[in-house]
Amino acid sequence: QVQLVESGGGLVQAGGSLRLSCAASGRTFSSYVMGWFRQAPGKERELLAAISGSGGRQYYANSVKGRFTIARDNAKNTVYLQMNSLKLEDTAVYYCAAGRDTWFLARDNQYDYWGQGTQVTVSS
Repeated sequence: QVQLVESGGGLVQAGGSLRLSCAASGRTFSSYVMGWFRQAPGKERELLAAISGSGGRQYYANSVKGRFTIARDNAKNTVYLQMNSLKLEDTAVYYCAAGRDTWFLARDNQYDYWGQGTQVTVSS
């Protein structure tokens, strides 16, 4: 049982930046792979970024590589998504998720726990 709460979403102009945070409950945060997903209206949910339990390995989708950065602070049970150079196409509900820490980071079925989501809207 892991509870996740996202925050930091909002309205931002194209080209701007936001930092999303996800706070996790429990004492075993470092044992989980953490990922950030998003879902836009009419589109499939997509994995944007993931980070291993120790923080030593990261995965980025091509759509955000070079613009978004995932990080975690295990002492604070928190994972972050720094989003820079935001585009209109980034508008979506953003979710954090926790999964079993394995060698893999980008397997959808390894993510078992989900936050409630936070809306990010990018305007022109």
